[in-house]
Amino acid sequence: MANYFMGIDAGTGSVRVAIFNDQGRIMAYDVKDYPSYYPKSGWAEQDDRDWWNALTAAIPACVEKSGVNPNDIIGISCDGTCSTTLFLDADGKSVRTPILWMDVRASEEAQAITELGKDCDAIKFYRSGVPAESLIPKCMWVKKHEPENWAKTKTIFEFTDWLHWKLSGVKTANRSVAAFRWLYDDKNDGYPLDLYKAIGLEDITAKLPKDVLKTGTPIGKIDPDIAKELGLGLDTMIVEGALDAVSCMVGIGSVKPNGMALIGGTSSCLFGLSIDDFHEVGVNGTYPNLLYDGTSLVEGGQASSGGILNWFRQNLVPKAWEEQAKERNMGIYDFIARQAEDIPIGSDGLIMIDYFQGNRAPYSDSDARGMFWGLSLGHTTAHMARAVMEGVAYGANHCILCMKDAGYDVNEIYACGGLAESDIWMQMHADIIGVPMYTTQESQSAGCLGDCMIVAAGCGIYKDLKEAAENMVKVDKKFIPNEENHKTYQYYMDSYVETWPLMQDLVHRMVKHINQ
Repeated sequence: MANYFMGIDAGTGSVRVAIFNDQGRIMAYDVKDYPSYYPKSGWAEQDDRDWWNALTAAIPACVEKSGVNPNDIIGISCDGTCSTTLFLDADGKSVRTPILWMDVRASEEAQAITELGKDCDAIKFYRSGVPAESLIPKCMWVKKHEPENWAKTKTIFEFTDWLHWKLSGVKTANRSVAAFRWLYDDKNDGYPLDLYKAIGLEDITAKLPKDVLKTGTPIGKIDPDIAKELGLGLDTMIVEGALDAVSCMVGIGSVKPNGMALIGGTSSCLFGLSIDDFHEVGVNGTYPNLLYDGTSLVEGGQASSGGILNWFRQNLVPKAWEEQAKERNMGIYDFIARQAEDIPIGSDGLIMIDYFQGNRAPYSDSDARGMFWGLSLGHTTAHMARAVMEGVAYGANHCILCMKDAGYDVNEIYACGGLAESDIWMQMHADIIGVPMYTTQESQSAGCLGDCMIVAAGCGIYKDLKEAAENMVKVDKKFIPNEENHKTYQYYMDSYVETWPLMQDLVHRMVKHINQ
């Protein structure tokens, strides 16, 4: 008899619910959307009531589609967008609208943490600067600008923690989330109390969950009232999950040291597992025991990746391309990639810098901006398409080169998200980075599959995540780097890396000017 698991992957615009069996076969999938709100430039919020409405629709729909008896679902694990922050009162109600991960209103607070906490050990995790999107600067902002809401707040959750609490009734913090964005150090007393005090947040620990659980820890059985509302079995176990990108990393099978997960969507995350700890400028982390004991997570990332291709499609793709794609029964992004494929490597000297929404790594610079340079009258829309695709790949490789300089060598990359849907773009990445790249059969449901693998390991169906990956993840395609192309790309890669130090001051002055 097969074992069944449910994964809940709560993303930026929707919640995805899937049921998998213990061999990684998907039984059913459902998705429900929810809106975002943008009250000011740089601000982004969502409503937790919208989340719950989406969940209560998606979960029963998924169970019905699957044909699986709800009592045969062993457990549920969840992941949510990292740094999406909730502030709850004593009754568990939000005192203000949850602040979405992409919200950067706390940029001044993030800079203050870097300065005020410079003598604290925990600042080592962000040698290039604390991301403005993370929970700690957001809490500083609320305490400073909304003191009445801060006073009413009794519990601070990230999205992942809120999901587990809603299902189980138990307040926990997820170790992957805490290590990744709260400066939590599992090897050194957990919460960095000295840093919190230095930045004026000494009262935050009374609001954060006291139990910080590692991924795969059973939290407890589902709340009986919630089980009844959702049509689930009373014995369903709720299992501590992970932040969204880490669940994707698990779901594509990148769970061994010296690999790399490239989660390529609107933005991109690059995650690897290292046996050794290191802390260097240009690399975020390493975060100890983030996924499982004995390894530390090394992080790189791009604030804009697939989002730039979408921007290109919306603003620069000619109507004729749209019509030709329709005539050939092709998706527009496949058509764009085909046009780009006909352009020589290096786009005839056209370089695109992918900092359209700032730079996440290696500079951690929210005031960085993107650019094209090298344009001539001989360049066409197809050249710009290839430059966009190459520029995104250059950005990923820049992160990986910084990791290599810090002592972390990447020997393979597993990819998911929109990037994994394009063979042309995947091959381009492989040629530029110079290591084999893989996609998996369920790469578009990687978050949900990762959650299900976490349940399988946490409930003892498999001994650990590595064994779960061996049984539940199936490789779909492999992309081997072309050595000649890799050599040809080296000049353009070097040009990409040299660009930002030369342009940084000019761009910063412009950003400051237009924001006055």
